[in-house]
Amino acid sequence: MIPGQVYQKLLGIRQNRGGGFFLLIDPDRISERHCLSLAESAEDSGVDIILVGSSFMLNSNFAPAVKKIKSATSLPVIIFPGSFAQITPDADAILFTSLISGRNPNYLIDEQVKGAPLVRQYNLEPIPTGYMLIESGSLTSVQYISGTLPIPQFKSDIAAAHALAAQYLGMRMVYLEAGSGAQQPVPVEMVRTVVSYVDIPVMVGGGLSAPEQCAERIEAGASFVVCGNCFENDPKHTHLQELAAAAHPLEQVAV
Repeated sequence: MIPGQVYQKLLGIRQNRGGGFFLLIDPDRISERHCLSLAESAEDSGVDIILVGSSFMLNSNFAPAVKKIKSATSLPVIIFPGSFAQITPDADAILFTSLISGRNPNYLIDEQVKGAPLVRQYNLEPIPTGYMLIESGSLTSVQYISGTLPIPQFKSDIAAAHALAAQYLGMRMVYLEAGSGAQQPVPVEMVRTVVSYVDIPVMVGGGLSAPEQCAERIEAGASFVVCGNCFENDPKHTHLQELAAAAHPLEQVAV
């Protein structure tokens, strides 16, 4: 299958800016006004892509939230689903993830089988992604909901082997995720090891709340960093521009 327009845009961002910044918006955790405020200011702040996702849904506002976020920005909006129930037609693409770090068949293939017909029906661009939970020092929502063990922080070799398997299975990206609000983000050394092992883009998220944390992981070879939790209690999204800038090393060199 030829990669679609959004995936090609991701590759272009990595090449032209040296890395990319994904803003993760969770409609379950912040108000509609806050969601829209983030979306409206994202492009001017240097955000490359908006992800919309949630580990689970406490209310039924996910689909309307995606539609409103999409209407508030010209940036690509990608669904980062916690289940097939979060697949909605008003986005540009979907991270078609498989939780390859775990052994729960529900998140390895069952949710994907349920969701695939919806992706086709809604004409969403699927971006096959190997999703890997990394130990973060606390029990995260994704870990609890999925009932899977994360890869230990000091087991970079295990993470690299999983990422390589994802590449050989035809996935187009790997996502190393410490979990929302992680106490410890994915270690820089693990990022470096995984990147050295695979040829596909590597995303890193969970617990990244400072520009230097984003910059370190981009410098280690990550193509994209993902931030979201740090803005949940910051309605003015104070450091959004600084975090985004840290993910674009080529632009900093140009300046």
